[in-house]
Amino acid sequence: MQLAYVWDYDIDAAQFADILAGRLTWGRLDRDWAAVRLLEYAPYPEIVRLLGYRALVEGWSRWRPRIRSQSRKRGFDFLVAWLPEHHPELVS
Repeated sequence: MQLAYVWDYDIDAAQFADILAGRLTWGRLDRDWAAVRLLEYAPYPEIVRLLGYRALVEGWSRWRPRIRSQSRKRGFDFLVAWLPEHHPELVS
């Protein structure tokens, strides 16, 4: 199945999941690339399902500079600050 947020690459869902999990690197396509793609283009429920809250909180400072959408940055800035304070069980 072709994912909408990797329209410009010949990558299926299983390959993308492996890259996102860090099990596969394909040239310059690595875990950080996959996380940024997901954060920029995927719907929120899919981001949570594929990446999870813990990984989002842990990786956000590394991925944030590469996110182009200001509204997504603001939303994830809020989430990453709010989660550890209000739901630490989701990020520990």
